[in-house]
Amino acid sequence: MAGPRWRRSPGVARNRMDRSPASADFDALVVGGGPAGATAARQLALRGRRVALFEKERFPRFHVGESFLPRTMMLLRQHGLGERVQTLPQVEKRGAQFLIGDGSAGNDYWFKTALVHETEDDTFNVERSLFDRTLLDAAREEGVEVHEGARVEGLERLADGDVAMRVGDALYTGRVLVDATGLFTHLGRHFALRRVHPKLRNVAYYGHFRNVDRRPGIEGGFVTIVMCDEGWFWIIPLNDQITSIGLVMEERHARRTGVTPKERLHWGIRNCPVVAERCRSAQYPEQTYITADYSHSCRPYSGPGFFLIGDAATFIDPIFSTGVTLGMMTGERAAQLIDEVLDGRLTARRARRRYQHFIRGSTRPYFRIAEAYYDHSFREVFLQGQGPFDLHRAVVAVLAGHTFPRPVFAVRWRLALFHLLVTLQKCGLPVAPRQRRFSLLARG
Repeated sequence: MAGPRWRRSPGVARNRMDRSPASADFDALVVGGGPAGATAARQLALRGRRVALFEKERFPRFHVGESFLPRTMMLLRQHGLGERVQTLPQVEKRGAQFLIGDGSAGNDYWFKTALVHETEDDTFNVERSLFDRTLLDAAREEGVEVHEGARVEGLERLADGDVAMRVGDALYTGRVLVDATGLFTHLGRHFALRRVHPKLRNVAYYGHFRNVDRRPGIEGGFVTIVMCDEGWFWIIPLNDQITSIGLVMEERHARRTGVTPKERLHWGIRNCPVVAERCRSAQYPEQTYITADYSHSCRPYSGPGFFLIGDAATFIDPIFSTGVTLGMMTGERAAQLIDEVLDGRLTARRARRRYQHFIRGSTRPYFRIAEAYYDHSFREVFLQGQGPFDLHRAVVAVLAGHTFPRPVFAVRWRLALFHLLVTLQKCGLPVAPRQRRFSLLARG
């Protein structure tokens, strides 16, 4: 993934700096115009802050991560954007279907069965190009100075209350920098904070298909997750014609397929009965995409003069579609804390500490489930679909996104018990029916 180098300009550049076009001072400089950056910028503008946002691309642009959690819908309505985004072409989503690749086992999970309800049990799937443009337009309408096609060339100063950044020939100054640059996480790399999750070194192969078969009725809007030994597929209906399909494979398995990376998505579909059946009349895309080593964290997520938000702060394996929810939630939380610091109601050090606790508390359940998800024993217990003490309803609460700022105690202890049952299953003490394994490599 290419991106600008975040460097401190050498001394000679400082002499040229005085002759460069310069903007007025801003309260906040936001880099990245996706859901995280647009949310943070808009929330700061609504609090009366002067904000400039810089996006290297021009919207609309293609992006993956098209399936949202009910918690996202709740946040959109709180921000007064619910009706606006519902005018976009989309598919209503009220749950998710999980299947073994040969169709031998599976289950549906409805958001309405979640142990914890925060007023919403519905959400949607939508093309991110349309959704992201809507959020960016909403930020612009609230007074955010939006620069699209703007490439950050260098970082001049970065300290609490004093930020200077070069964009093209202009120098922009502000009191705080918000990094919403996605998986590339410019500041995360600049300060060597980025750590790829050692147990989630996966590669995703994906694209947009047309005329993929769907289930009848409301279940037709469910995301379908198809599991195999080497990883899993997502099938996400986006509108009347387009369906997003992706194959996530563990890196060590992907190298054994015998086909080039560009061929692996089609290879996987061909060798998975459930997905092949859905695609029997499908029109395959001319272009597919590949993303590798995306599960990461950039602790401590903030530092003197900056906050990392969304994927720039952390990204969890996409199995539970947390990307947009986490992006918007961290964008909102960072905006709240920045506003309090700028008002003098909170010290910068305390704001950073609160922000770190917010991200760690809300993401810990997802990382733990994602780590366990690739083990067949987890899938056997999960596909059971029911258990004592409403354990599975606690898992559905996490699937729905009810983890911010951290899951309530009623969910936390049930998740701990659920993981204990998975451990027992793995150790040969079956607590759920054994399910037949399915391997793509065995068929390919």
